[in-house]
Amino acid sequence: MRALLSVSDKAGLVEFARGLAELGFELVSTGGTHKTLQAAGLDVIYVSEVTGFPEILDGRVKTLHPRIHAGLLATRRPEHEAELQAQGIPRIDLLCVNLYPFRETLARGASFEECLENIDIGGPAMLRAAAKNHQAVLPVCDPADYPEVLQALRTGVSSEFRRRLAYKAFAHTAVYDAAIADFLAYEKFPQTRLLSLERLPVELRYGENPHQEAALYALEGQRGPVLHARVLAGKPMGFNNYADADAAWGLVSEFELPACVAVKHANPCGVALADDPKTAWERARDADTLSVFGGVVAFNRPVDLETAMATRGTFLEVLIAPEVSPEALEWFRSKKPDLRVLVAAPQDADQREVRPLVGGFLVQDRDMRRWEELSLHYVTERIPTAQELLDLKFAWYVGKHTRSNNVVLAKDGVTVGLGTGAVSRIWAAERAIQNAGERAKGAVLASEAFFPFDDVVRAAAAAGVTAIVQPGGAKRDKEVIAACNELGIAMVFTGSRHFKH
Repeated sequence: MRALLSVSDKAGLVEFARGLAELGFELVSTGGTHKTLQAAGLDVIYVSEVTGFPEILDGRVKTLHPRIHAGLLATRRPEHEAELQAQGIPRIDLLCVNLYPFRETLARGASFEECLENIDIGGPAMLRAAAKNHQAVLPVCDPADYPEVLQALRTGVSSEFRRRLAYKAFAHTAVYDAAIADFLAYEKFPQTRLLSLERLPVELRYGENPHQEAALYALEGQRGPVLHARVLAGKPMGFNNYADADAAWGLVSEFELPACVAVKHANPCGVALADDPKTAWERARDADTLSVFGGVVAFNRPVDLETAMATRGTFLEVLIAPEVSPEALEWFRSKKPDLRVLVAAPQDADQREVRPLVGGFLVQDRDMRRWEELSLHYVTERIPTAQELLDLKFAWYVGKHTRSNNVVLAKDGVTVGLGTGAVSRIWAAERAIQNAGERAKGAVLASEAFFPFDDVVRAAAAAGVTAIVQPGGAKRDKEVIAACNELGIAMVFTGSRHFKH
C-alpha cells in the first residue's frame, strides 16, 4: 500500500504518517512535507523518485505527472490493474493533501503577486482525482479526520466513509476555488457570485417552526457577531433566538452612549440610552413592559451584577452583550437558568449582506450609513432644538433597524411609541401614537421613508409631537412642509431612505 502526503497545514502530520507506516503504508511526499517527515525519522520517498522527473518552476510542477495521476485514478477493474503493471506504475491507496494557504495569505493583506503564488494547482488536481476515485483511493484533506482515518484503516473502511471523505475533498476544493474567483473578480457584482456556506456546530431543534428541519450556516470567511457569539449559559439557541439577537445587536451597536435594546420578532419594542447599562435596561423595559416579556435584550456595554439583578421579574429569552462579568453570569445561571446569555463576537465592518428570495439571493452592501454622514436639510420655519436633534438622531437609528413601514416616537433618549411593519405609513404612525399615549407629548418622530401625504404630520401634531425627521423626496413635500409650518413642527430631511423588509 502506498500513501502520498503533500500538505501545507502540518498539524498532526507526523502522528498520522507514523500511524500509516505502522499499518504497512509506503510513504511518498513532496517539498516541506518530505522534510518534516524525514526530520521525524520516518522512511519517506521523495515524489521525484516516483515520477523520474525533478520539481521545476520553483516547485510549481512536481506532482502533475502521469505516474502520480494514473496511480490516483486507476480503479480496481482488471484492465486498469493490467495497465498499471504494464507501465510499472504503483497504485496510490491514500492521498493526504491540504492546499496552499491562499485564503490566509489574502486575509493578511499580501500583495496581488503573492496571492497568485499561493493558488494551488497540483493539490486540487490530486485531491479531485482521488475523490473521484474514492472507491479505490482514500482522499484526506482535513487534519481533524486523521484519527478517524487511521481507526477505519485498522477496522475496515466502509463505502459510506469513503464517500464522506470524497464529499469533504470536493467541498474543500470548491470553497478554495470560490475564494480565488472572488479575489480575481474585476467588478463589485460579477456575473457569477460564488457563496460558500459552512455549517456551524449548532444543533437546531427546527427552523422558524417545529415542522421545518434546519441547520445554521455561516458565509465562508465572515464572522457574525451573533452567529459566532459565545453562549455562556441557558438553553440551546433556536433560529428565532438567533434572528432576534442579530436584530437587537445590530441596533444597539449603533449607539455611542450606554444603550439597551429589547426586541420581539426582530423588531425593537423598547430602546433607551442612559449613563449606565442598568438604567438603560430599566428605561428600555419601561418603554413597553408588555412586549418586552419573552423578548431578547442587547447591551452595548458589559453587563455587571447590578444590571443582571435589575432583570429580575422579567422573563427574557436571550441576553447579548460585549462582556458579562463572572458575578453576573453566576447570578443568571442560578436565578435564570433558561436564559441564553451570549457574548457577541467581533464583526468585520465590510461584510456583505445576503438576503434570500425563492430561487436566489440579493447580495448588497450592509446599510452602514451613520447620522454624521447625512446631509441634513432643515426645511421648516422652526429649527429643532438641541434636545430635539439628539432625539431625532436616536429615533432615526431605531427606525433604520425596524421593519418597514415604520414610525418611531422618542423622547429623552427612550422610545415611547413604535409602529412597525405596517402596510401604510399613516397606519404605522397611528400605531406608534396609540402605543405612546400621553408620552407622545413633546416627543419627536422618525420615519425611515418619505411621507406621501401630510396626514402623518397632522396626526403627530394632534398627539403633541414637536419635531420630525424623514428622508424627503415625495411629490407632496411642499404640502408636508406647509403642514409642519402651520402646526409649529420642526422637520428635517435626511435625503437617505432606510427600508428594511
